[in-house]
Amino acid sequence: MKTAIGIIAVVLVAAALAQASRVFAPLAAAVFVIAIVWPIQKRLQSWMPKLVALAITVVVTVAICLGFASLAAWGFGRVGRSLVAELPRYQAFYSAMVTWLDGHGVSVAGLWAEHFNVGWLLRATQYVTGRVNTTLSFWVIALVYVMLGLLEVENIRQKIERLDNPTAARVLLDGSTATAAKFRKYLLVRTKMSAVTGLLVGAFAWVAGLPFAFEWGVIAFVLNYIPFIGPFVATLFPTLLAMTQFESWPAVLGVFVCLNVIQFAVGSYIEPRVAGSMLSISPVVVLFAIFFWTFLWGLFGTFIGVPITLAILTFCAAHPSSRWVADLLGGPDQMKPGKL
Repeated sequence: MKTAIGIIAVVLVAAALAQASRVFAPLAAAVFVIAIVWPIQKRLQSWMPKLVALAITVVVTVAICLGFASLAAWGFGRVGRSLVAELPRYQAFYSAMVTWLDGHGVSVAGLWAEHFNVGWLLRATQYVTGRVNTTLSFWVIALVYVMLGLLEVENIRQKIERLDNPTAARVLLDGSTATAAKFRKYLLVRTKMSAVTGLLVGAFAWVAGLPFAFEWGVIAFVLNYIPFIGPFVATLFPTLLAMTQFESWPAVLGVFVCLNVIQFAVGSYIEPRVAGSMLSISPVVVLFAIFFWTFLWGLFGTFIGVPITLAILTFCAAHPSSRWVADLLGGPDQMKPGKL
Protein backbone atom coordinates (compact mmCIF):
# COMPACT_ATOMS: atom_id res chain seq x y z
CA MET A 1 0.00 0.00 0.00
CA LYS A 2 2.81 2.41 0.89
CA THR A 3 4.57 1.65 -2.40
CA ALA A 4 1.40 2.28 -4.40
CA ILE A 5 0.78 5.55 -2.56
CA GLY A 6 4.36 6.62 -3.21
CA ILE A 7 4.08 5.88 -6.94
CA ILE A 8 0.79 7.76 -7.17
CA ALA A 9 2.33 10.72 -5.32
CA VAL A 10 5.32 10.80 -7.70
CA VAL A 11 3.02 10.73 -10.74
CA LEU A 12 0.86 13.54 -9.34
CA VAL A 13 3.91 15.67 -8.51
CA ALA A 14 5.33 15.14 -12.00
CA ALA A 15 2.00 16.11 -13.56
CA ALA A 16 1.83 19.23 -11.40
CA LEU A 17 5.39 20.20 -12.34
CA ALA A 18 4.59 19.77 -16.03
CA GLN A 19 1.34 21.72 -15.90
CA ALA A 20 2.78 24.53 -13.77
CA SER A 21 6.18 24.69 -15.47
CA ARG A 22 5.99 28.47 -15.80
CA VAL A 23 5.86 28.66 -12.00
CA PHE A 24 8.22 25.89 -10.89
CA ALA A 25 10.90 26.06 -13.62
CA PRO A 26 11.99 29.66 -12.83
CA LEU A 27 11.94 28.77 -9.13
CA ALA A 28 14.22 25.77 -9.76
CA ALA A 29 16.57 27.97 -11.80
CA ALA A 30 16.64 30.53 -9.01
CA VAL A 31 17.41 27.93 -6.33
CA PHE A 32 20.26 26.60 -8.47
CA VAL A 33 21.70 30.09 -8.99
CA ILE A 34 21.29 30.98 -5.29
CA ALA A 35 23.20 27.84 -4.28
CA ILE A 36 26.02 28.81 -6.66
CA VAL A 37 26.37 32.50 -5.75
CA TRP A 38 25.47 32.40 -2.03
CA PRO A 39 29.14 32.18 -0.85
CA ILE A 40 29.83 35.44 -2.73
CA GLN A 41 26.79 37.15 -1.21
CA LYS A 42 27.66 35.86 2.27
CA ARG A 43 31.24 37.12 2.12
CA LEU A 44 30.26 40.51 0.71
CA GLN A 45 27.50 41.19 3.22
CA SER A 46 29.86 40.38 6.10
CA TRP A 47 31.66 43.71 5.53
CA MET A 48 29.14 45.85 3.62
CA PRO A 49 25.37 46.51 3.69
CA LYS A 50 23.28 43.55 2.55
CA LEU A 51 21.58 45.45 -0.28
CA VAL A 52 24.91 46.66 -1.68
CA ALA A 53 26.26 43.11 -1.54
CA LEU A 54 23.11 41.89 -3.28
CA ALA A 55 23.52 44.45 -6.06
CA ILE A 56 27.14 43.41 -6.67
CA THR A 57 26.28 39.70 -6.63
CA VAL A 58 23.37 40.11 -9.05
CA VAL A 59 25.36 42.32 -11.43
CA VAL A 60 28.25 39.84 -11.53
CA THR A 61 25.87 36.91 -12.06
CA VAL A 62 24.00 38.64 -14.88
CA ALA A 63 27.26 39.75 -16.49
CA ILE A 64 28.59 36.16 -16.52
CA CYS A 65 25.34 34.80 -18.00
CA LEU A 66 25.30 37.50 -20.67
CA GLY A 67 28.94 36.77 -21.40
CA PHE A 68 28.19 33.12 -22.14
CA ALA A 69 25.18 34.09 -24.27
CA SER A 70 27.33 36.59 -26.18
CA LEU A 71 29.99 33.95 -26.84
CA ALA A 72 27.39 31.59 -28.29
CA ALA A 73 25.81 34.37 -30.38
CA TRP A 74 29.22 35.49 -31.67
CA GLY A 75 30.28 31.96 -32.64
CA PHE A 76 27.00 31.07 -34.33
CA GLY A 77 26.90 34.46 -36.05
CA ARG A 78 30.34 33.98 -37.59
CA VAL A 79 29.62 30.42 -38.67
CA GLY A 80 26.07 31.21 -39.79
CA ARG A 81 27.25 33.81 -42.29
CA SER A 82 29.56 31.23 -43.83
CA LEU A 83 26.79 28.64 -44.04
CA VAL A 84 24.50 31.17 -45.74
CA ALA A 85 27.24 31.97 -48.23
CA GLU A 86 27.49 28.27 -49.09
CA LEU A 87 23.77 27.88 -49.81
CA PRO A 88 24.33 27.21 -53.55
CA ARG A 89 26.55 24.25 -52.72
CA TYR A 90 23.99 22.91 -50.23
CA GLN A 91 21.36 23.30 -52.92
CA ALA A 92 23.53 21.21 -55.22
CA PHE A 93 23.90 18.55 -52.52
CA TYR A 94 20.13 18.58 -52.02
CA SER A 95 19.44 18.24 -55.75
CA ALA A 96 21.85 15.33 -56.04
CA MET A 97 20.24 13.63 -53.05
CA VAL A 98 16.72 14.14 -54.45
CA THR A 99 17.80 12.71 -57.80
CA TRP A 100 19.35 9.68 -56.13
CA LEU A 101 16.29 9.06 -53.93
CA ASP A 102 13.89 9.51 -56.87
CA GLY A 103 15.90 6.90 -58.73
CA HIS A 104 15.27 4.51 -55.84
CA GLY A 105 11.53 5.19 -55.67
CA VAL A 106 11.50 7.80 -52.86
CA SER A 107 9.75 11.06 -53.79
CA VAL A 108 11.31 13.74 -51.59
CA ALA A 109 9.84 16.62 -53.60
CA GLY A 110 6.28 15.53 -52.83
CA LEU A 111 7.07 15.08 -49.15
CA TRP A 112 8.70 18.53 -49.01
CA ALA A 113 5.74 20.19 -50.71
CA GLU A 114 3.31 18.45 -48.36
CA HIS A 115 4.98 19.34 -45.05
CA PHE A 116 7.28 22.31 -45.70
CA ASN A 117 5.14 25.07 -47.13
CA VAL A 118 4.46 28.73 -46.40
CA GLY A 119 2.08 27.83 -43.58
CA TRP A 120 4.77 25.70 -41.96
CA LEU A 121 7.27 28.57 -42.21
CA LEU A 122 4.79 30.98 -40.60
CA ARG A 123 4.08 28.55 -37.77
CA ALA A 124 7.80 27.96 -37.25
CA THR A 125 8.46 31.71 -37.13
CA GLN A 126 5.65 32.24 -34.62
CA TYR A 127 6.98 29.38 -32.51
CA VAL A 128 10.53 30.77 -32.45
CA THR A 129 9.26 34.26 -31.59
CA GLY A 130 7.10 32.86 -28.81
CA ARG A 131 10.00 30.84 -27.42
CA VAL A 132 12.23 33.93 -27.34
CA ASN A 133 9.57 35.90 -25.45
CA THR A 134 9.00 32.99 -23.06
CA THR A 135 12.75 32.66 -22.41
CA LEU A 136 13.09 36.36 -21.60
CA SER A 137 10.11 36.20 -19.24
CA PHE A 138 11.52 33.05 -17.67
CA TRP A 139 14.86 34.62 -16.78
CA VAL A 140 13.30 37.86 -15.57
CA ILE A 141 11.12 35.89 -13.13
CA ALA A 142 14.10 33.75 -12.11
CA LEU A 143 16.18 36.87 -11.48
CA VAL A 144 13.48 38.27 -9.19
CA TYR A 145 13.44 34.97 -7.29
CA VAL A 146 17.24 35.11 -6.98
CA MET A 147 17.24 38.63 -5.55
CA LEU A 148 14.52 37.85 -3.01
CA GLY A 149 16.01 34.46 -2.16
CA LEU A 150 19.49 35.81 -1.44
CA LEU A 151 17.96 38.19 1.09
CA GLU A 152 16.07 35.34 2.80
CA VAL A 153 18.75 32.62 3.06
CA GLU A 154 19.84 33.46 6.62
CA ASN A 155 16.26 33.98 7.77
CA ILE A 156 15.16 30.62 6.36
CA ARG A 157 18.11 28.87 8.02
CA GLN A 158 17.16 30.35 11.40
CA LYS A 159 13.54 29.26 10.96
CA ILE A 160 14.65 25.72 10.16
CA GLU A 161 16.87 25.63 13.25
CA ARG A 162 13.86 26.59 15.40
CA LEU A 163 11.66 23.74 14.14
CA ASP A 164 10.13 21.53 16.83
CA ASN A 165 11.19 18.41 14.94
CA PRO A 166 14.98 18.17 15.30
CA THR A 167 15.23 15.32 12.77
CA ALA A 168 13.47 17.34 10.08
CA ALA A 169 15.65 20.36 10.89
CA ARG A 170 18.82 18.27 10.61
CA VAL A 171 17.75 16.72 7.29
CA LEU A 172 16.86 20.12 5.83
CA LEU A 173 20.05 21.83 7.00
CA ASP A 174 22.44 19.00 6.13
CA GLY A 175 20.69 18.30 2.84
CA SER A 176 20.67 21.95 1.82
CA THR A 177 24.35 22.43 2.69
CA ALA A 178 25.39 19.27 0.87
CA THR A 179 23.21 20.05 -2.16
CA ALA A 180 24.63 23.56 -2.49
CA ALA A 181 28.17 22.17 -2.31
CA LYS A 182 27.36 19.61 -4.99
CA PHE A 183 25.78 22.24 -7.21
CA ARG A 184 28.94 24.34 -7.02
CA LYS A 185 31.17 21.39 -7.76
CA TYR A 186 28.88 20.29 -10.59
CA LEU A 187 29.14 23.70 -12.24
CA LEU A 188 32.92 23.80 -11.68
CA VAL A 189 33.34 20.36 -13.24
CA ARG A 190 31.11 21.27 -16.17
CA THR A 191 33.15 24.43 -16.74
CA LYS A 192 36.45 22.53 -16.71
CA MET A 193 35.14 19.82 -19.01
CA SER A 194 33.58 22.41 -21.33
CA ALA A 195 36.95 24.13 -21.59
CA VAL A 196 38.67 20.81 -22.36
CA THR A 197 36.02 19.96 -24.94
CA GLY A 198 36.31 23.38 -26.56
CA LEU A 199 40.10 23.10 -26.78
CA LEU A 200 39.95 19.61 -28.28
CA VAL A 201 37.23 20.48 -30.79
CA GLY A 202 39.05 23.66 -31.83
CA ALA A 203 42.35 21.81 -32.19
CA PHE A 204 40.74 19.05 -34.23
CA ALA A 205 39.00 21.57 -36.51
CA TRP A 206 42.33 23.35 -37.05
CA VAL A 207 44.18 20.10 -37.82
CA ALA A 208 41.39 18.88 -40.11
CA GLY A 209 41.47 22.14 -42.04
CA LEU A 210 37.96 23.28 -41.14
CA PRO A 211 37.40 27.05 -41.25
CA PHE A 212 36.48 28.85 -38.03
CA ALA A 213 38.40 26.46 -35.78
CA PHE A 214 38.39 28.98 -32.92
CA GLU A 215 34.65 29.58 -33.33
CA TRP A 216 33.93 25.85 -33.24
CA GLY A 217 35.88 25.59 -30.00
CA VAL A 218 33.88 28.44 -28.46
CA ILE A 219 30.59 26.90 -29.57
CA ALA A 220 31.57 23.51 -28.17
CA PHE A 221 32.59 25.17 -24.88
CA VAL A 222 29.25 26.94 -24.45
CA LEU A 223 26.98 24.12 -25.63
CA ASN A 224 28.71 21.52 -23.46
CA TYR A 225 26.79 22.94 -20.48
CA ILE A 226 23.64 21.37 -21.98
CA PRO A 227 24.02 17.57 -21.64
CA PHE A 228 23.56 15.37 -24.72
CA ILE A 229 21.74 17.96 -26.86
CA GLY A 230 24.50 20.58 -26.66
CA PRO A 231 27.35 18.23 -27.69
CA PHE A 232 25.23 16.84 -30.54
CA VAL A 233 24.59 20.33 -31.93
CA ALA A 234 28.29 21.17 -31.49
CA THR A 235 29.20 18.20 -33.72
CA LEU A 236 26.40 18.62 -36.26
CA PHE A 237 27.24 22.13 -37.48
CA PRO A 238 30.96 21.46 -38.15
CA THR A 239 29.87 18.40 -40.11
CA LEU A 240 27.56 20.56 -42.23
CA LEU A 241 30.45 22.90 -42.96
CA ALA A 242 32.69 19.94 -43.77
CA MET A 243 30.25 18.96 -46.52
CA THR A 244 31.28 22.09 -48.45
CA GLN A 245 34.99 21.76 -47.68
CA PHE A 246 35.72 18.14 -48.53
CA GLU A 247 34.94 16.34 -51.73
CA SER A 248 34.45 12.86 -50.29
CA TRP A 249 31.69 11.63 -48.02
CA PRO A 250 34.14 9.44 -45.98
CA ALA A 251 35.98 12.61 -44.97
CA VAL A 252 32.72 14.25 -43.85
CA LEU A 253 31.77 11.11 -41.93
CA GLY A 254 35.23 11.05 -40.39
CA VAL A 255 34.78 14.61 -39.09
CA PHE A 256 31.44 13.70 -37.53
CA VAL A 257 32.84 10.52 -35.93
CA CYS A 258 35.96 12.21 -34.55
CA LEU A 259 33.96 15.06 -33.02
CA ASN A 260 31.63 12.56 -31.34
CA VAL A 261 34.61 10.56 -30.08
CA ILE A 262 35.94 13.74 -28.43
CA GLN A 263 32.55 14.43 -26.81
CA PHE A 264 32.21 10.83 -25.65
CA ALA A 265 35.74 10.62 -24.24
CA VAL A 266 35.38 13.83 -22.25
CA GLY A 267 31.83 13.19 -21.05
CA SER A 268 32.05 9.46 -20.31
CA TYR A 269 35.68 8.94 -19.32
CA ILE A 270 37.38 12.15 -18.15
CA GLU A 271 34.47 13.93 -16.45
CA PRO A 272 33.45 11.09 -14.09
CA ARG A 273 37.03 10.84 -12.85
CA VAL A 274 37.31 14.57 -12.31
CA ALA A 275 33.95 14.79 -10.53
CA GLY A 276 34.78 11.97 -8.14
CA SER A 277 32.37 10.31 -5.73
CA MET A 278 30.68 13.59 -4.70
CA LEU A 279 28.79 13.74 -8.00
CA SER A 280 28.61 10.00 -8.52
CA ILE A 281 25.29 9.05 -10.12
CA SER A 282 24.38 5.98 -12.11
CA PRO A 283 24.70 6.73 -15.85
CA VAL A 284 21.23 5.25 -16.39
CA VAL A 285 19.81 7.67 -13.81
CA VAL A 286 21.60 10.60 -15.49
CA LEU A 287 20.17 9.70 -18.90
CA PHE A 288 16.68 9.18 -17.46
CA ALA A 289 16.85 12.48 -15.56
CA ILE A 290 17.82 14.41 -18.69
CA PHE A 291 15.01 12.94 -20.79
CA PHE A 292 12.46 13.15 -17.96
CA TRP A 293 13.10 16.82 -17.13
CA THR A 294 13.37 17.70 -20.83
CA PHE A 295 9.92 16.18 -21.27
CA LEU A 296 8.59 18.25 -18.35
CA TRP A 297 10.34 21.59 -18.91
CA GLY A 298 11.87 21.55 -22.38
CA LEU A 299 15.42 22.75 -23.02
CA PHE A 300 15.81 24.20 -19.52
CA GLY A 301 14.93 20.77 -18.12
CA THR A 302 17.85 19.33 -20.09
CA PHE A 303 20.21 21.69 -18.28
CA ILE A 304 18.69 21.42 -14.79
CA GLY A 305 17.82 17.69 -14.83
CA VAL A 306 21.11 16.44 -13.38
CA PRO A 307 21.30 19.09 -10.60
CA ILE A 308 17.72 18.27 -9.55
CA THR A 309 18.64 14.58 -9.41
CA LEU A 310 21.70 15.45 -7.34
CA ALA A 311 19.49 17.34 -4.90
CA ILE A 312 16.96 14.50 -4.61
CA LEU A 313 19.65 11.89 -3.94
CA THR A 314 21.41 14.15 -1.45
CA PHE A 315 18.26 14.73 0.60
CA CYS A 316 17.46 11.01 0.43
CA ALA A 317 20.94 10.24 1.80
CA ALA A 318 20.37 12.64 4.71
CA HIS A 319 17.68 10.46 6.31
CA PRO A 320 18.05 6.77 7.33
CA SER A 321 14.61 5.80 6.00
CA SER A 322 15.36 7.04 2.48
CA ARG A 323 19.12 6.45 2.32
CA TRP A 324 18.52 3.26 0.34
CA VAL A 325 17.31 5.40 -2.59
CA ALA A 326 20.66 7.24 -2.73
CA ASP A 327 22.56 3.96 -2.37
CA LEU A 328 20.52 2.36 -5.16
CA LEU A 329 20.52 5.20 -7.69
CA GLY A 330 23.84 6.81 -6.82
CA GLY A 331 27.27 5.69 -7.89
CA PRO A 332 29.81 3.92 -5.70
CA ASP A 333 31.06 5.46 -2.48
CA GLN A 334 28.23 7.93 -2.03
CA MET A 335 29.32 10.64 0.37
CA LYS A 336 26.96 11.47 3.18
CA PRO A 337 25.87 15.08 3.55
CA GLY A 338 27.25 15.40 7.05
CA LYS A 339 30.77 14.63 5.84
CA LEU A 340 31.00 17.45 3.29
